Amino acid sequence: MTVKKGAAADCEVDALLAQASEVARQALAPVCPETEIGIHMGVKPEGSRLLTHRFECLKTGYVGWEWTVTLARPPRGRKATICEVNLLPGEGALLAPPWIPWEDRLEPGDLSRYDTIAYRENDVRLDQSYELTGEDADAFDPYEIGLGRPRALSQTGRDRAATRWYAGERGPLKLGGRDAQNCATCGFLMKMGGSFRTMFGVCANEWAQDDGCVVSFDHSCGAHSETDVPKRASAWAVVPPHVDEVDLEIVATQPLRLKTGQATGTDSPENCAEESQEPQESAEESLETRVGASRQ
Repeated sequence: MTVKKGAAADCEVDALLAQASEVARQALAPVCPETEIGIHMGVKPEGSRLLTHRFECLKTGYVGWEWTVTLARPPRGRKATICEVNLLPGEGALLAPPWIPWEDRLEPGDLSRYDTIAYRENDVRLDQSYELTGEDADAFDPYEIGLGRPRALSQTGRDRAATRWYAGERGPLKLGGRDAQNCATCGFLMKMGGSFRTMFGVCANEWAQDDGCVVSFDHSCGAHSETDVPKRASAWAVVPPHVDEVDLEIVATQPLRLKTGQATGTDSPENCAEESQEPQESAEESLETRVGASRQ
């Protein structure tokens, strides 16, 4: 007999329960056919007078799985009692891959502008920051006067660019009533220099549709650094099992009438059935008579 080691390996194997392998095999009959039960693979002590029998599972698609039947007996008891029956994976069993949460399965480019990403408290791409203050004028750099670019953007060019960007698809946009969750409060916003610093920035979030693009401060998307996805309950209501005691078993649809002067046990079912049909036939005749009279 093979004894499997486990958390209760220090417990002694109950001899009476260990010999009740046939009792354990018979307990599997309501669960699976005999053809899906393999050889007896040993026992596993679970505690004092508590033991589990293991059987090979021959069910299609369940390679390496085991049928387990847990038996117990009371003190000084000589009869094994069935506690539970399970189908459990054994060593090298074929299992489904581990579940990967939705936020971990996403890749850059999977989100649209209207999707919301889950909040990540420890994001390696973000650090605690403090809002910078001070003046940053749009003055020419000294080296650009005759030494740098031949020409620089004028005030008119800057105004037209600001108007064009603000009126585009990366301008003001509010999603789902999240007024506060805009680009101005996002940790992935890279602010621009000059007077544009008060209105625009560059998105540096690889998950966002606007990655690498100029966005306005009042623009928003679901990849904001501080957004989160609410935890939703299961769409299927969990209903506990119950015993239906209201269902009735129909024995007969018509009453059986006994003949006058006879005992209850003397009538045959055939005679009673014939007499029970007489009122129905007379009722049908009267119905036909009324229908014929109405047609005349």
